Amino acid sequence: MKELRLHSMKSHDCHVFMQKLIPIAFREMLPESVWSALTEVNLLFQILCSTTLDVNRVQELEARVAIILCNLEKIFPPFFFGSLPYEARVGGPV
Repeated sequence: MKELRLHSMKSHDCHVFMQKLIPIAFREMLPESVWSALTEVNLLFQILCSTTLDVNRVQELEARVAIILCNLEKIFPPFFFGSLPYEARVGGPV
Protein backbone atom coordinates (compact mmCIF):
# COMPACT_ATOMS: atom_id res chain seq x y z
CA MET A 1 0.00 0.00 0.00
CA LYS A 2 1.52 3.23 -1.15
CA GLU A 3 -0.10 6.44 0.07
CA LEU A 4 -2.97 4.38 1.52
CA ARG A 5 -4.01 3.14 -1.91
CA LEU A 6 -4.49 -0.39 -3.10
CA HIS A 7 -3.16 -1.04 -6.55
CA SER A 8 -1.74 -3.81 -8.68
CA MET A 9 -4.24 -6.31 -7.34
CA LYS A 10 -5.26 -9.15 -9.59
CA SER A 11 -8.99 -9.72 -10.04
CA HIS A 12 -9.10 -12.70 -7.67
CA ASP A 13 -7.16 -10.82 -4.99
CA CYS A 14 -9.57 -7.90 -5.25
CA HIS A 15 -12.57 -10.22 -4.85
CA VAL A 16 -11.03 -11.89 -1.80
CA PHE A 17 -10.29 -8.48 -0.32
CA MET A 18 -13.85 -7.26 -0.87
CA GLN A 19 -15.52 -10.44 0.34
CA LYS A 20 -13.37 -11.29 3.35
CA LEU A 21 -11.46 -8.27 4.63
CA ILE A 22 -13.74 -5.30 4.10
CA PRO A 23 -16.55 -6.70 6.30
CA ILE A 24 -14.03 -7.18 9.10
CA ALA A 25 -12.65 -3.67 8.65
CA PHE A 26 -16.09 -2.04 8.72
CA ARG A 27 -17.25 -3.83 11.86
CA GLU A 28 -15.93 -1.12 14.17
CA MET A 29 -16.92 1.77 11.89
CA LEU A 30 -20.60 1.03 11.29
CA PRO A 31 -23.54 0.65 13.65
CA GLU A 32 -24.29 -3.00 14.42
CA SER A 33 -27.57 -3.03 12.46
CA VAL A 34 -25.90 -1.64 9.32
CA TRP A 35 -22.90 -3.93 9.61
CA SER A 36 -24.98 -7.08 10.10
CA ALA A 37 -27.28 -6.26 7.15
CA LEU A 38 -24.33 -5.64 4.84
CA THR A 39 -22.56 -8.75 6.10
CA GLU A 40 -25.64 -10.84 5.32
CA VAL A 41 -25.71 -9.46 1.77
CA ASN A 42 -22.01 -10.20 1.49
CA LEU A 43 -22.58 -13.80 2.60
CA LEU A 44 -25.49 -14.12 0.17
CA PHE A 45 -23.29 -13.14 -2.77
CA GLN A 46 -20.39 -15.31 -1.58
CA ILE A 47 -22.66 -18.34 -1.59
CA LEU A 48 -24.31 -17.49 -4.92
CA CYS A 49 -21.01 -16.72 -6.66
CA SER A 50 -19.08 -19.74 -5.40
CA THR A 51 -17.80 -22.30 -7.88
CA THR A 52 -20.03 -24.99 -6.38
CA LEU A 53 -23.47 -24.50 -4.92
CA ASP A 54 -24.55 -26.27 -1.76
CA VAL A 55 -28.27 -26.90 -2.18
CA ASN A 56 -28.92 -26.71 1.57
CA ARG A 57 -27.25 -23.30 1.87
CA VAL A 58 -29.14 -21.98 -1.16
CA GLN A 59 -32.41 -23.13 0.40
CA GLU A 60 -31.47 -21.33 3.64
CA LEU A 61 -30.80 -18.19 1.59
CA GLU A 62 -34.18 -18.45 -0.11
CA ALA A 63 -35.79 -18.47 3.32
CA ARG A 64 -33.73 -15.47 4.53
CA VAL A 65 -33.66 -13.24 1.45
CA ALA A 66 -36.87 -11.40 2.39
CA ILE A 67 -35.49 -10.68 5.87
CA ILE A 68 -32.19 -9.48 4.41
CA LEU A 69 -34.00 -7.12 2.02
CA CYS A 70 -36.21 -5.85 4.83
CA ASN A 71 -33.15 -5.09 6.96
CA LEU A 72 -31.57 -3.21 4.05
CA GLU A 73 -34.75 -1.18 3.50
CA LYS A 74 -34.57 -0.07 7.14
CA ILE A 75 -31.12 1.39 6.49
CA PHE A 76 -31.16 2.72 2.94
CA PRO A 77 -33.82 5.03 1.49
CA PRO A 78 -36.26 3.48 -1.02
CA PHE A 79 -34.72 5.53 -3.83
CA PHE A 80 -31.47 3.59 -3.39
CA PHE A 81 -33.11 0.40 -4.63
CA GLY A 82 -35.18 2.11 -7.30
CA SER A 83 -32.15 3.83 -8.79
CA LEU A 84 -30.05 0.67 -9.22
CA PRO A 85 -31.67 -0.44 -12.52
CA TYR A 86 -31.38 3.12 -13.85
CA GLU A 87 -27.71 3.30 -12.89
CA ALA A 88 -27.06 -0.06 -14.56
CA ARG A 89 -28.80 1.08 -17.75
CA VAL A 90 -26.97 4.41 -17.90
CA GLY A 91 -23.59 3.16 -16.73
CA GLY A 92 -23.65 -0.17 -18.51
CA PRO A 93 -22.09 -3.39 -17.25
CA VAL A 94 -19.19 -3.15 -14.85
